[in-house]
Amino acid sequence: MPPALPATFEGGSLRRLLVIALAACAAIGFAPNRADAAQTCGIPDRGTLWIDFAGTVQYWQLFAKPGIIAATSNFIYPELLKSFGSKTIYWDMHFVRRVGTPLQPFDPSIVIDRANRMYDVASMSLGCSKPMIAENELNGANLITPWSATNAQYRRNVMIFVQTLAARGAHPVLLVPSEPYMGDVAGDWWRELAKYADIVRESYFSAPRIGRMGPFAGSRALRDIFRRRIASFTDAGIPVRKLGIMLGFHTTPGLGGRDRAPLGQWLEVTKLQTLAAKQVAKEVGLRSVWSWGWGVWSVAEDDPDKPLAACVYLWTRNPKLCNGPKVAGKKFNTSRTEGQLVFPGGARCTLAGKRIDTSDIRALTSVTGDPNVAFTAVFARAVASLSAPVKPDRIAAAEKAVVGSRFGSFAGYRAALARAHASPAAARGVIADELRRALIEQHMRVPGPSGDDVQSFYETYAETNVRHVRTKSGVPWLGGRKDGFALASNAPPQLFSLPAGRWVTIRTMLGPVQVQALEPVVPLGAVPLSVARAAVVGALKSMARDRRYEAWLLARQRAEVEQALCRKDELPTPGIVPLTDFLPFLAVD
Repeated sequence: MPPALPATFEGGSLRRLLVIALAACAAIGFAPNRADAAQTCGIPDRGTLWIDFAGTVQYWQLFAKPGIIAATSNFIYPELLKSFGSKTIYWDMHFVRRVGTPLQPFDPSIVIDRANRMYDVASMSLGCSKPMIAENELNGANLITPWSATNAQYRRNVMIFVQTLAARGAHPVLLVPSEPYMGDVAGDWWRELAKYADIVRESYFSAPRIGRMGPFAGSRALRDIFRRRIASFTDAGIPVRKLGIMLGFHTTPGLGGRDRAPLGQWLEVTKLQTLAAKQVAKEVGLRSVWSWGWGVWSVAEDDPDKPLAACVYLWTRNPKLCNGPKVAGKKFNTSRTEGQLVFPGGARCTLAGKRIDTSDIRALTSVTGDPNVAFTAVFARAVASLSAPVKPDRIAAAEKAVVGSRFGSFAGYRAALARAHASPAAARGVIADELRRALIEQHMRVPGPSGDDVQSFYETYAETNVRHVRTKSGVPWLGGRKDGFALASNAPPQLFSLPAGRWVTIRTMLGPVQVQALEPVVPLGAVPLSVARAAVVGALKSMARDRRYEAWLLARQRAEVEQALCRKDELPTPGIVPLTDFLPFLAVD
């Protein structure tokens, strides 16, 4: 059921309509010359205008209030809407009757006459000398050049019409239903048109399609639609202050709009497209956002749910305009932030509540030399941290282990960072990545290598140093065992300088380890394969876990990127960025 009408409409609305109708009829006999303050009908000349079609709308009372700019026609509705606080512009539903069509354009003299008549009607109807007039709509916007003779005349007619209106003091607005062709002389035509008229691109889509995508992907798709609609014009040099978009709330199946969506889904998409329009309007500085489809001009458009959608639309725009949650019902999702581009200060993106900070991307850009690569690396970090958070004290301990085992002092460590263009904060981020990787990999099972793989590794890395050692607890670089041969390729470097025979505690990024060197350092090839097999198998399985981790992380990025929110919807590219290639001394041991 439509929302109940305010009490003011129940008793005196018919009398008010009659009085307004009589006043309008009396006004036809003379040209308006209202006070200067009312010349533009109160339409601001700055900021984004929100304009709603309210001509022949059965539930016009929803648009009859302060804060609404109503697009309407005739001599009844403008005065009626204004009497309740709305501002008004004039809506010309039948532009084709003013200029003709691309196949049958009118004679230019007829166009000039009809433009003057349109100005007279609009100015009298609205009661102001500088009316905004919406022309519905341009035909053949996508026709490529060279134009036919009739289409060339049609385009000249459109230009003559808006020029004539502008010369009289009107502010024409041309509605465009399809993708404009902007090549060569067509682009010149559009740029010239924008000198005299605003341009509003109709932006319709099927509500079920967006509804199935959900609030994150659906909102992103809507914002992308609106941005592309505007970019078609701005890329051709048309100023954004002359541009607007129109949202569709029509209900004829197959034409976009509701398109048979269940009521709950339609109301959700109504909310999402309104929020998307607000975001894009703010981003680019749109001149106007319009709503269309509220009228009933066919059986398919006679939808009793339209007043509910109109209320939700107005509420999303401004909660003071209508009580959307009340009319939508208890199942309606009242969140106006879910899936929206709302960020804490300094954040480039958010993912499941986690920040992806601009400062972190900037810090890694100095290391990688490419901001997109850095963006991917920081995004991958956020994704991995959803599965394996690492506490700050553990990162600090790992950093101290790096300094102690590989540099001997913080001065040497900082010098190495400076050579790699890495800040200490960036280095701690890489250390956290390595710790996180180790935590996740320890739970990954991989199959044992084949005999051929073992033989190949043994022969290929025959010159790699190995050492027979013993530890108090199982360690990764011994395959989880306490005794075996440690390979220099994946074991702590301190092992290969320890004196033999004594138990020593060494600091590694994964924590302290008590270790005893049992034999001198020798090349792998000096140890029989039968003795070294466990070390080789351990190294191969470690490499397999690395590959599995990278495959897992890439898959998780591809899944999570759809739920990420980033400024202007500029998402990272999922990928694997081995930051230890740039900072090898931070690789976990």
